[in-house]
Amino acid sequence: MTRFTLAQFTNFLKTVDLQSYREQFQFIKTVEMDLPKQIQALRTIYEQYWQNKCALAEPVLFDDYYKVYWDEHENDIIKFWHTTGFGTNCDCFKKGLKARIYRTWVALITQIHGGYVAESVFGKNSVKMGTELDHKNVDILVVNSDGTVNLKIQIKKETHRPEIARMHKNVTSTGGIVDVYYIVPNYNEYENEPYYKIGKRKNELRDSLKEFIKFNTKGTLDRLPNGFVIFTPNAFKELL
Repeated sequence: MTRFTLAQFTNFLKTVDLQSYREQFQFIKTVEMDLPKQIQALRTIYEQYWQNKCALAEPVLFDDYYKVYWDEHENDIIKFWHTTGFGTNCDCFKKGLKARIYRTWVALITQIHGGYVAESVFGKNSVKMGTELDHKNVDILVVNSDGTVNLKIQIKKETHRPEIARMHKNVTSTGGIVDVYYIVPNYNEYENEPYYKIGKRKNELRDSLKEFIKFNTKGTLDRLPNGFVIFTPNAFKELL
């Protein structure tokens, strides 16, 4: 199996229409209960986007991925559907499951991109990712050339955490696992309303954008034109 390159995966993330997906799924939260292991999406996402199990020329967008997910898990999904109380004549379950899987997908492809970036820093074949590691709270495992463990990394999203922004830190360490953080500014504020329009703070940059700027003083993050926030090599170089 030939995995995607970092350039391929970055270009793929640039094509994801986050705003369209946000409008489609943001308010659909009908399937928020714990999902049985048999229909969780982690394995197929890693297979499609990290392992490139299907030997694709390019990564696929969410709707194409979701077809793969549904086809592989259809029987187990329908069994679970019958236990939820949603009628089979109602599309509430289908819409809710797709929205739920999208949220998992968009978070995980951010982590997987981080894996590609980390590999560009630590060297070819130095990074392992997958479901078993994920269940151990390890998103990125960095190994040495002899196979021994170098680093265990967990990727954490921080949407509103001013204390981290003030500290100018994107890395902490707990229990042998290094936590690497990223922060996502509000899309509408960043694109359309970066400054307060009224009141004493009129024409002042919004707090959430200040937080993003302070957090990113070391250039560990980049924001793509579509709003995707991704890691740069700087996020992992300080772990060398």
